[in-house]
Amino acid sequence: MTILFPAPIFGPVHSRRLGTSLGINLLPADGKVCSFDCVYCECGLKKDFVPHQKFPTRTEVREALHAQLSKMKDENMAPDVITFAGNGEPTIHPDFAGIIDDTISLRDEFFPNAKVSVLSNAAHISDESVFQALMKVDNNILKLDTISPEYIRFIDRPVNKSYDVNKVIEDMKRFNGKCIIQTMFIAGTYEGKSVDNTGDEYVNPWLEAVKEIKPSEVMIYTIERETPVNTLFKASKESLDSIARKVEECGFPCQVSY
Repeated sequence: MTILFPAPIFGPVHSRRLGTSLGINLLPADGKVCSFDCVYCECGLKKDFVPHQKFPTRTEVREALHAQLSKMKDENMAPDVITFAGNGEPTIHPDFAGIIDDTISLRDEFFPNAKVSVLSNAAHISDESVFQALMKVDNNILKLDTISPEYIRFIDRPVNKSYDVNKVIEDMKRFNGKCIIQTMFIAGTYEGKSVDNTGDEYVNPWLEAVKEIKPSEVMIYTIERETPVNTLFKASKESLDSIARKVEECGFPCQVSY
């Protein structure tokens, strides 16, 4: 079942990776807006969920977040994290940088121990305002499923045909370790071709990129919910554990979500 999130605030929900998470969806509530169109996305494929609503405004986000944090304070229900996720890529929002500033300010007012996290596909980190905003958050979580351009075009399907994973890796290095690499490992097939990215031919070059980026942490995970393509499957626990050991041998903490 495809999941679309309310906007601009949803939850709190339990996150496998982050704990009790209050979500912020900067995209329309009735569809998907993303610079990728991943075949495994729980929000479905873009062609099936074209939005008709507008992006929530910066003011709407700030007021809704203030109201929800105030309510949670009254109920003594502290979030572990405030997470930018939702129906696509949050850094697409034209006021992303300002919304990050508002969110940090409200976090400091209501729940100073909560972390601010952004889940991003990293396609827009060359934009200086996006880069500077991500430098301010606690958990700057950036997608890097592989370094194979062919796999990325086939599975992650960037909208911008000039997307260059090597350029993205160079941009990730600019964070000087203030980022978390998040990688989806999957099994199965798509259009009759294997999508398994857990083998050495994918993992070893990816590890070399991780070593160049020097993130503070690596998060590896696999499919949890129904996907729009029914021939995709979870990567095995054994595969994920093996990859995690390799990451840790390179000197990086690795969180695994099965």
